[in-house]
Amino acid sequence: MTDVAVVRHPVPTLLRRLDIAAKLLLVLMLATALAFPAFGNLEDKGAVARAIAYPALAFAVPVVWHVWWRERASFPWLADFLITITCFTDILGNRMDLYDAIVWFDDWMHFMNTGLLAAAAILLTLPRSATLGATVERALAFGATAAIVWELAEYFAFISKSAERHSAYTDTLGDLTLGTLGCLVAAVVIHLAWRHGKLRTSAPQLEAAIAPVGQPTP
Repeated sequence: MTDVAVVRHPVPTLLRRLDIAAKLLLVLMLATALAFPAFGNLEDKGAVARAIAYPALAFAVPVVWHVWWRERASFPWLADFLITITCFTDILGNRMDLYDAIVWFDDWMHFMNTGLLAAAAILLTLPRSATLGATVERALAFGATAAIVWELAEYFAFISKSAERHSAYTDTLGDLTLGTLGCLVAAVVIHLAWRHGKLRTSAPQLEAAIAPVGQPTP
């Protein structure tokens, strides 16, 4: 028996830099928002909850990869960036007051960010050979769950304590619908990119990542 050979896929330098920059700026903006809530436009918007959840989410892939996948798979930069950018854009959108200044911005964020998270889940858990049906199924299973968890978190973090709670039901239904549509779009885009050879990365060399060291992969 020999150790599994890990294929290290080349990654664009720009993607690495964007991912690292997004993480650093995210932490900086969250620290600033905690110190000066008004500056980050996060007053009564669950600033503390965001400060805990967003870094945990943004650094989850690096931690998991370092502990379990480092010797078996190359780092999934694209998936990690997609996760980080969802946290970053939410904080940036609040900082720039886009949620209040642009009427459709909240809807766009639910559509886009749920789709990005679903795309990351697909890249992390499915091989490029996955069928369109399997890809859509994975996107909906993860994305719809993520959308529901987000709505519950929003409600308990700040909506239940604000005047928004009286109109929250209608808004929640819209957000869940947009998040689901975002997941479907993400699934189709990734599947087409895989089929046309435009996207080389998938699950972090899925078979190599889950096979025991010393056991050859198919």
